[in-house]
Amino acid sequence: MKQIDLINIRHNSLDEARASVASSLEQRQQNYSLSAELYNDPHTFRIDMEEIFHKEWLFVGMTSEIPKKGDYFTVEIGQNPVFLVRDGDGNVNAFHNTCRHRGSVICTEHRGKVANLVCPYHQWTYDLKGNLLFAGTEMGKDFDMKKHGLKPAHCKTAGGFIFVCLGKDAPDDGFSDFLATLEEYMAPYDVENTKLAVESNMHEQANWKLVLENNRECYHCANNHPELLNTLLEWDDTNDPRAPQDFLDHYQSQADKWDAEGIPHKHQSFGSRQRNRIVRMPLKKNTKVMTIDGGAGCQKMLGRIKNPELGSMRILHLPNSWNHMQSDHFIVFRVLPISPQETMVTTKWFVHKDAVEGVDYDPERLRQVWDATNDQDRILGERNQQGINSIGYEPGPYSETFEYGVINFLDWYSDTILKHLKG
Repeated sequence: MKQIDLINIRHNSLDEARASVASSLEQRQQNYSLSAELYNDPHTFRIDMEEIFHKEWLFVGMTSEIPKKGDYFTVEIGQNPVFLVRDGDGNVNAFHNTCRHRGSVICTEHRGKVANLVCPYHQWTYDLKGNLLFAGTEMGKDFDMKKHGLKPAHCKTAGGFIFVCLGKDAPDDGFSDFLATLEEYMAPYDVENTKLAVESNMHEQANWKLVLENNRECYHCANNHPELLNTLLEWDDTNDPRAPQDFLDHYQSQADKWDAEGIPHKHQSFGSRQRNRIVRMPLKKNTKVMTIDGGAGCQKMLGRIKNPELGSMRILHLPNSWNHMQSDHFIVFRVLPISPQETMVTTKWFVHKDAVEGVDYDPERLRQVWDATNDQDRILGERNQQGINSIGYEPGPYSETFEYGVINFLDWYSDTILKHLKG
């Protein structure tokens, strides 16, 4: 068969898949899980990558991971390698990690420090703002280096968080308001004066949407997360319809202390379907942070924080992040799809930059609760995927009280995919 015929077949197949996904989402039963192909089909996965992970704002990391000029880290967004680097003016820049000569990856390590960015293939050299500095005389006297700088990605920072967007045009959908509030709510933590204490990367054999669905409810917590529930109260936020009066009283008691210290805590939501949300929630009484016994995780508290019982400020960013900000350390989570039924879940723990490992904190103690919780969630997600792959699966109903967060997520997902497919 001719090559052009094969290309046409592939294009027709993808067009048919786009039409099928749009039809499935338009006809889906409200407050029910999705049809199986939306969780396991390679064409659907490609559509998810192209219409969400290539076009929406994604959380990638924290500014304190690259504190000085020339510090960088890399991230893989599907088949798109990207790196984040701090330039000489203190700005964080995002670039596609591909040389403008023949496309080789430039930054080959996950983390590093450079004076300039040098492609290891033919030594094309770029500065920290992406400008091409050297390409060799072999390119000829008419070669224009100004036209061959690194390809940037949209990049924004707020409150120490770094977000990138790979699309030609970056959407807003309340994102600017979210960033402004994130800056305000994160100010007490002084993220620039924190450091990465420990990081984990977990491969979960499940579709990325199942990972997010599992995170958006605590319906499963009582029977699956004993370590987490030593400190965590299962109510999703202060607007949780299940929250009893004793929780609301506990929240108000803690909120009065937070107000006295000037610590922001009120629920804030932004964008369609509350895709971005910030709220500070108390932990169980007489616990400080999410350690196995609820005691301190680090002897140095963060920023200007004085109250060790700061609870957890929960930050949600769809499509790929949830986070817990506490008094002496904070934890960020990043979800990136790998294949239709494989997802990378990255967890990072941060402490005060002057905290000394083995003196002020023990990395194993910091990570104990969430290592256990992540692995428990991995098992749940993989079992969920296995069941959905069965010919006996059909979409099932969500609880509008216990699983309203899942409903919000899938409504956002459906709206976003349809908007892009029809745009």
